Amino acid sequence: MRLAYTAALGLALPFILLRLWWRGRREPGYRQNIGERLGRYALPTPENLVWVHAVSVGEGRAAAPLVRRLQQALPDHGILMTCTTAAGRETLKQLYGESVQVSFLPYDFPGSVQRFLEHFRPRLGVIMETEVWPNLLAGCAANAVPVVLANARMSEKSARGYERWTGLTRPAFASLAAVCAQSAADAERLRALGAPQVEVTGNLKFDVTPDPEQVGAGRAWRASLGRQVLLLASTREDEEKMLLQNLEALPAEVLVVVVPRHPQRFDEVARLAQSRRTRNRVPAASDRVHLGDTMGEMAFYFAASDVAVIGGSFMPLGGQNLIEALAAGTPVVCGPSMFNFAEATRLAIEAGAALQAPDASNAIRESKALLRDDAKRGAMAEAGKKFCESHRGAAQRQVDVCLKLLKARAPG
Repeated sequence: MRLAYTAALGLALPFILLRLWWRGRREPGYRQNIGERLGRYALPTPENLVWVHAVSVGEGRAAAPLVRRLQQALPDHGILMTCTTAAGRETLKQLYGESVQVSFLPYDFPGSVQRFLEHFRPRLGVIMETEVWPNLLAGCAANAVPVVLANARMSEKSARGYERWTGLTRPAFASLAAVCAQSAADAERLRALGAPQVEVTGNLKFDVTPDPEQVGAGRAWRASLGRQVLLLASTREDEEKMLLQNLEALPAEVLVVVVPRHPQRFDEVARLAQSRRTRNRVPAASDRVHLGDTMGEMAFYFAASDVAVIGGSFMPLGGQNLIEALAAGTPVVCGPSMFNFAEATRLAIEAGAALQAPDASNAIRESKALLRDDAKRGAMAEAGKKFCESHRGAAQRQVDVCLKLLKARAPG
């Protein structure tokens, strides 16, 4: 089946490259370093290298505690970080600077994968969350490169998708050297798909601490406004309109700050706002909607808000990361679709740190009630911080798994 998959991928390649060029109209990064996507690299190769793949922005940020601990534990090893999206590449550069090498992951062709592995010769591969590519994992197995699926999650929906193609996906999962699952439910689904050596290690996102400078700046910005702020965080296409059409339910003095998930949508969403952060550092007193059109400042936005509504949860998309908001002490309201963060959402609700609404209209109503209730917001803020603190430690557990595999590879 892998031969048929590779053949189909080959037929699709011209369209894939055309889509890259098309996306490059709005994000120039997609038109850069295209050779890397075909396994052609100019980066130097340290003798000892650990490779970490984080597909995009969220995974790149989540990987930070793991990468930092790997760097501390392996000072004689270099770190290569790969990604798939242009925004992800920018995020990796912003987060890690010159402390890691950054490149695009090659497309899943046997030749591209082999060139990637021969060029970098990694001693260990760490793939974040759900990036399971059949030819990539087969190539790693053939080249004796152990691969860890770190911070692994597997929703019921994703598991059903993989089960439709077991002839292709089961060998890929079976080739993994270890799996560090976020929860017991994730672990059970991953084992059912054929993954061996599955261990529940928790969610790395709990180990990501908000940048203190951004938190301080956000709180100072909120204080300078002199009015309450409702944040619509990491919103996806159409969600802004769904939420903002209920704006009249909020007190007139509340400022709504919208931060779209994808930067290529900033100009589109700007039409719904009266000001934007890159042009108006402080919105006018009469502004109702303010666009957060900056990258890498989510800690600022969460600290600056009284309540955060989590995007990606009002369409069937599985939601975005709510843990960042909880760690900053911001009460959270999310929509019905949070399957990508199912365990964290359930536990946060049980801890009294988050609320879940059935739709956008009710999310705004819940937010309004919270904005009026200082005591409840304060209790949710404390509950969120305590909740995050109690779930930390996943990074060290996952590093221990990586070090064990590296030790097994050591000569003698």
